[in-house]
Amino acid sequence: MTLKKTPLALAAALFVHAHTLAAAADEPQAVVTISGTRADSPAYNVPTSTSAMKIDAPLRDIPQTVNVIPEQLLRDQAVLSMEDAMKSVPGVGLSHGDGQRDQVTLRGFSAISDQFVDGFRDDALYFRDMSNVERIEVLKGPAAVLYGRGSSGGLINRVTKRPGTNLSEVAVRVGSHNQRRGEVDLARTIGENGMAFRVTGAIERADGYRDQQFLERDAIAPSLFVPLGSSTGLLLQAEHLSDRRVTDFGIPSYQGRPVDVPAGTYYGAANARDVDFSHAEVFAGGFTLEHRFSERLSLRNGFRKYDYTLARNNTLVGSVNETARTASLNRTNLRREEDGWFNQTELTQIASLAGMKHQLLYGVEFGKQDKDQVNRSRSNVATVTLFNPVLPVLPLALDVAPATDNRGIFTTRGAYVQDLVELAPGWKALAGVRYDRFEQETRERRAGQSNLQRVDADWSPRAGLVWQPSATQSYYVSFSRSFQPSAENFPLAANNAQIAPEETTNKEVGGKFDFFGGALSATAALFRLERTNVKFTDPVTNLLVPVGTQRSDGLELTLAGQLAGGWQVWSGYSFLDTEVVSSPALDSSDNVIKRVPVQGKRATLTPRHSGNLWVSKSFGSSLRAGLGVVAVSERFANPGNTVKLPGFATVDAMVGYRLGAVDLQLNVNNLLDRDYIVSGHGSAPNLNMPGAPLGARLTARYRF
Repeated sequence: MTLKKTPLALAAALFVHAHTLAAAADEPQAVVTISGTRADSPAYNVPTSTSAMKIDAPLRDIPQTVNVIPEQLLRDQAVLSMEDAMKSVPGVGLSHGDGQRDQVTLRGFSAISDQFVDGFRDDALYFRDMSNVERIEVLKGPAAVLYGRGSSGGLINRVTKRPGTNLSEVAVRVGSHNQRRGEVDLARTIGENGMAFRVTGAIERADGYRDQQFLERDAIAPSLFVPLGSSTGLLLQAEHLSDRRVTDFGIPSYQGRPVDVPAGTYYGAANARDVDFSHAEVFAGGFTLEHRFSERLSLRNGFRKYDYTLARNNTLVGSVNETARTASLNRTNLRREEDGWFNQTELTQIASLAGMKHQLLYGVEFGKQDKDQVNRSRSNVATVTLFNPVLPVLPLALDVAPATDNRGIFTTRGAYVQDLVELAPGWKALAGVRYDRFEQETRERRAGQSNLQRVDADWSPRAGLVWQPSATQSYYVSFSRSFQPSAENFPLAANNAQIAPEETTNKEVGGKFDFFGGALSATAALFRLERTNVKFTDPVTNLLVPVGTQRSDGLELTLAGQLAGGWQVWSGYSFLDTEVVSSPALDSSDNVIKRVPVQGKRATLTPRHSGNLWVSKSFGSSLRAGLGVVAVSERFANPGNTVKLPGFATVDAMVGYRLGAVDLQLNVNNLLDRDYIVSGHGSAPNLNMPGAPLGARLTARYRF
């Protein structure tokens, strides 16, 4: 692995510093103490994760990077979207997701299909709501050993709120751009046998800092826990989300940079509320049945079914004439209808073999998804001036034949086994492997188009070694691999149906350190991610060929928890050196320069440097405050790297006051009112999203 001297020196210094601090923390004469405990003052460092190994394991035992965003941080920062949450995770690049879905890159690789909820795949394309989220766990690197296909750079797992508490609350939030949001979290236990229910929900209406933007959102998620004896429990869950908003692709570029226009400038239809909207609806439900045979053996069966519909209508910049300073607009009507189900059965065993303690996980997963789509598009529906667009009034529907009209059917069968073993005092090893059979079928409805089929079967291994010289230090080395089939998320097409899956490997070394009795934790990781058999279009034959390789070398650092004096801190830094190592592809998306080689270029939307810092503190029992900064270096908007998205830094602040059962909190975002580009599309230079200007949110929360 080749990294620049500065990150390597920083990593070495931090490792040495962390080792010294950890050793000092082991000494009984340590003079720094922490007042309070995590029980009465929720901390930013969560000690365990379920995503990484599908067992409730300490983070220090996991030979892989896992970032756990706790509920307290989500509340302190008034997070209402996955994008807001992901800004605080090292190694993440932001995409606007075609203006209708959550989408990020992880360690330089797209994670469009790598969304999960409570361990179940949740790859439908929509914006998630935060009202039912307990915490968010971001697992870095390939994770196919437990989750199946995908996850080049990692995956994102939302852990939902569950019954078991008698603390309820209602909240009202008002903010800039006419934001109004109400939330409810009603939780109660029933009787003395442990039965409990919980209902969370939200209603939100808002305009936006972007011209034409609006939001109409409703969410509800009931759940019920039913004890079936002293060793068996059944959890029932359901959710419904409706999200309607303008489909916003952002602003175009000019001379290698996003155009210099006010952040609200919209490039679409003048009647966007009626013709440029996306409306997504998600219905989901399922159960989790758990039975404990003994302290050493337990069984879990989980099932989730979902139905998803999307009506996406949009107008966006298709091309820019820099000489004439005009932008040509394209238009699309897209309909998606999906339904699917997944069932997971997992047996967890604690055993002693050859004098060593083993935590074994055996699992099987079955699933099926039907993804139906119809897409109609038309180019050059209007032309507007580049710097002062006068928007056209456009009709809703396009009277053209569909460019896409098919149904994709995905069938998953997988089996996996994993062992976390204590080899000797201070030494642990993790080993696991999964076998998947992934069947893909596309049924075409257009005349002259053939149905397509493909079956991929692959092994996904993971192995890691952990050395823990003390209770406060943990060092690890790990290897993992995953596969990405041609129809990882979208239906098979004629140009990829015969191509074998791409493969991603991750090699990682790192350390995890606890200070002050576990109140503060730090991590450091060096890694190399390499994806091979990447599909690119051959410019000579115009065919898709699996000859590409993309690599990410990186360093990630985090520090989270409670400092002396009651200060809470959440911070992270990422250095990513990404490169398309080999590719025949030529990028012709630039406004002026055509057929730019992709080989040797950086991954799009991926900053070389990014960092974040958030600190908060309670002053007495009533007053608290927080301040944070997010900084991102420049990124590239298109594969040819001809359009740069400038780096930026934004400052956010929070002040809160508690009066009995009522909690008031004011959040101010982009305190210095900086202009910046927060995200892009990743494959085009003219779809770049300006960030929000100075704005405020006031939240009133009542607990009962």
